[in-house]
Amino acid sequence: MATKKYTVTLPEELAEEIRSEVGSGNFSAYVTHAIERQREQDRLGELVVWMLEEGGPLTEAEKAAAEAERRENERWFAERAATEVQDQSATEPPGRQAAG
Repeated sequence: MATKKYTVTLPEELAEEIRSEVGSGNFSAYVTHAIERQREQDRLGELVVWMLEEGGPLTEAEKAAAEAERRENERWFAERAATEVQDQSATEPPGRQAAG
């Protein structure tokens, strides 16, 4: 991807906070990533508006199904994280296992 230099104005306190966290060499990469994420959010918002225009508001049954799926996903990720913690502690040398 080609790059081009731009001048932007940021609040000094915010810019210095970011620079202190990521270092001066990673500042542009951080800002680029932040802008990319904002663009994703903007596009998702546009998609939601389009979907509501096309299909109307969600029914109670659709909301309930989405909430059930969200809970199932949350459960799956929690179980996966717990398994990873168990796997990591199993590979630790004796006496160095993570406190549970």
